[in-house]
Amino acid sequence: MEHEYYMSQALALAREAVEDGDVPVGCVIVRDGEIIGRGRNRREADGDATAHAELEAIRDACERLGSWRLHGCTLYVTLEPCPMCAGGIINARVDEVRYGAKDEKAGCCGSVLNLFEERFNHHPRIYQGPLTRACEEILQQFFENLR
Repeated sequence: MEHEYYMSQALALAREAVEDGDVPVGCVIVRDGEIIGRGRNRREADGDATAHAELEAIRDACERLGSWRLHGCTLYVTLEPCPMCAGGIINARVDEVRYGAKDEKAGCCGSVLNLFEERFNHHPRIYQGPLTRACEEILQQFFENLR
């Protein structure tokens, strides 16, 4: 049940992104049962190619903890991380990643490649779900409305 709660919080952030015309991606980072980082896609709102939900959540969590190391943390994100975000996850030493929808064009948790299996010094555990269908639906609706 707790995994569903945290992913639902990421979905709420994804819905906020839609309000600014951004692709609906939301992310929360959890440590010891507490959300310590939140982020949502802001590429369009900020005009910044690096304003992805995961990187925002990582920055928020690091600021809150006063450290760049996010040991003991789980990252929940509505869309499979891209190469940039997967790199940020590795560098922040996040222990576990749970993502909703697969990203067949840019996903680096197995869709295009699994960056966490490469020869880096840190290897987060990866899980798809929970709330996979809800994460897929919010993305499908967003792109249907663009057409």
